[in-house]
Amino acid sequence: MFLDYCCRCCSVTFIKRHGQLPVNNKLNDTWIVLQNLLMCMVTFYALYFIAVSLCIGIFRVEEVDSMLAPFDYTTQPSWHNPKYLVCVISTEVTYILGGLLFAWIVEEWVWDYAITVTLLHVGLTIAVMSDIPSTEHWWMALGAGLVMMILGGQILAYRLFRNNFVYPADLQNF
Repeated sequence: MFLDYCCRCCSVTFIKRHGQLPVNNKLNDTWIVLQNLLMCMVTFYALYFIAVSLCIGIFRVEEVDSMLAPFDYTTQPSWHNPKYLVCVISTEVTYILGGLLFAWIVEEWVWDYAITVTLLHVGLTIAVMSDIPSTEHWWMALGAGLVMMILGGQILAYRLFRNNFVYPADLQNF
């Protein structure tokens, strides 16, 4: 989304399927993209905090700071550590459900918004924790969640909105 958005705003034809945009549509398209991105970010963090709260209640963990849980990568990885389980399970549940909700919000651009939201999440994590995450388990959980978000969201978007998709074969006789 970010690369596509930059190319469209600068009137550069980097991605051939869009071509050049008329000047009067640039501002309207920009607002739509930013509005969708804001809805996706709010959805992502709302799901995250709901999942963290449910996991804290299910595992009866008291030492988890629920406000910092989405950004906490310092927990020692162990399947016997309930605090770690809360972080991992809430991350994966958020990404799976987030992909499904992103499909409903943005229809066919799920992969683009998923990558952008994940990059913004990494940026917020760096800002909140004042350090770049250096633990492999955090990056692996983030990567696995992103893959599940993209696959789940794209599959749902295809199922729901398959009549709206344009296929290259359809454009041959256009």
